[in-house]
Amino acid sequence: MSAVSSGDFFFTLFGAGALAAAVLPRLVAGRPLSMPLVFLLCGMVLQASPLPLPEVDPVGDRIWVEHLTEVCVIVSLMGAGLALNRPVGWRQWQASWRLLGVTMPLTIAVTGLLAWWLLDWPPAAALLLAAVLSPTDPVLASEVRVGAPTESEHDEDEVRFALTSEAGINDGLAFPVVMAAVALAAAAGTGLSGAWVGQWLLGDVVYKCVVGVLAGLAVGRLLGWLFFRTGWESMRLSEHRDGFVALGATFLAYGVTELAHGYGFLAVFVTACRIRAAERAHGYHTVLHDFVEQVERLMTAGLLFLLGAFVAQGALAPLTWQGALVGLLLLLAVRPLTGWVAQLGTAAGPRERAVTAFFGIRGIGSLFYLAYALGVEGFHVPAGELWAVVTFTVLASVVVHGVSASPVISRLDRMRLLKARRRHRGGRPGDDDVAHERL
Repeated sequence: MSAVSSGDFFFTLFGAGALAAAVLPRLVAGRPLSMPLVFLLCGMVLQASPLPLPEVDPVGDRIWVEHLTEVCVIVSLMGAGLALNRPVGWRQWQASWRLLGVTMPLTIAVTGLLAWWLLDWPPAAALLLAAVLSPTDPVLASEVRVGAPTESEHDEDEVRFALTSEAGINDGLAFPVVMAAVALAAAAGTGLSGAWVGQWLLGDVVYKCVVGVLAGLAVGRLLGWLFFRTGWESMRLSEHRDGFVALGATFLAYGVTELAHGYGFLAVFVTACRIRAAERAHGYHTVLHDFVEQVERLMTAGLLFLLGAFVAQGALAPLTWQGALVGLLLLLAVRPLTGWVAQLGTAAGPRERAVTAFFGIRGIGSLFYLAYALGVEGFHVPAGELWAVVTFTVLASVVVHGVSASPVISRLDRMRLLKARRRHRGGRPGDDDVAHERL
């Protein structure tokens, strides 16, 4: 086909995809299906057809993959922070801190050991795989994350809140472990020693995390004042209700923090939570959140389509049964068990703990971290093999969690509503009453 007709095909495909991204969430609602799964399958089918789709090569086009996934992740982090109604606190976020402080380290440790043992990879490569696959990503199953922001601080059930808040923070906390894998790989090339540990702890853990949190608080405070408190009405952005301002906040927080050599992922989520806290009940949060969610949905649809095309082109050819086993064990055993252990003693009931533990979804963040790390250091494992294991794990997560999310969460919602009605003796309970029911 000529270049012109190929371009016309691209416009047609993009337009159809954007319309599908708007319609599909409503069509698949309540069904054992998800929008990411549909776009993944479409990418695989169309790539197998004679249509002029571009070649997808995350190894050769690593920079493009890194930056596209990077933007998608920070946009989703802003959306997550704006959506959360509960004020940040130790007791209110107890499940989140447990998942971050217990589940994430245990998941990294066990997954790293599995990769080292089953795949016979060098320690640095095994640690990289564990770090890359550690962040959760409820973007790929919207039923398990909180909805649009509301005025109430108590209308979020434990499952959706725990998974959304966990994902908002652990996308940033995976970075120190990725950098540990990079440092370990570099040290192995010059004679293995522990000399890098001190520098890693001070620089990649303490300094960058502190800068990320402080920069997020500072930018969030400034933007909260600008949005809601400034005395100049023409400067008070909440009065103009422009949704694209959320992108400005996202890129400003991320860019400033990265310039200061901090973790921009942490800063974006903290910024969003700080903006939310500046005027918790204002309707402008819904405007910002809805715009970010639409951008996020478009980007996620496009990336999952490209991932499907990548799979159809033979992305899983280097995959061994040991690599597939590592991915399946992570999704079906390691995350569920460590997630369950972390939540013992929290407010959630046993069914809610089981569901939260099971839906440790892997997605766009894993693709970003792998592309980033492979651009910094070599890991003495073929890049194609690393991509095959990560791609398989994300693919399995999209299928398993995408098919099960809607039925499981819908059942929990029905059980919670029924229990609340019984408690109110047949009356109509409020959203807060339903959300507080424990299952």
